Amino acid sequence: MSRVFIRIVLAFFVLAAASPVFAQIKVAVIDVNRVVTESDSGKESLQQLKALQDAKVEQGRALQQEVDSLTDQFTRQRLTLAADRLEQMTKQIEDKNIELKRFQDDAQRELDDARRRALGALEQRIMPLIDIVGKEMQLTLVFNKFQSGLVYADEAVDITDDVIVRFNTAQ
Repeated sequence: MSRVFIRIVLAFFVLAAASPVFAQIKVAVIDVNRVVTESDSGKESLQQLKALQDAKVEQGRALQQEVDSLTDQFTRQRLTLAADRLEQMTKQIEDKNIELKRFQDDAQRELDDARRRALGALEQRIMPLIDIVGKEMQLTLVFNKFQSGLVYADEAVDITDDVIVRFNTAQ
């Protein structure tokens, strides 16, 4: 699939090179991931996501400790307890394991949703700035550096730093 895309893009450029319009095409690239990780708003969003993740990890550890404590208690007392008490403890351990698994699934889903919302909000603020920079620089095309199938781009056509500066001052 990506080989077909690359061949189509190369064919486009070969055919377009023969056209006088091609001489007017100005191309740039941007590393949107860098904008997110290096901009003030991006750093703040990533910090909030990390705080949420750390809180979930800590909650998960607490639940895991409960499971481990119950399992340890069961192991130590299994030879001395009555059958009904052993059955009750086994059920308690199973219930805690189910609670832990549900918590892990819910926490992962919550983290994924939070990440998607945070990055979506950043993208909505970044895209207009890319558009402004593109128009000011009279660019014809702007590629997302690592998500467009692009294999190489000269640093001279990278507008990432310009967008980061604009993004930081636009806040």
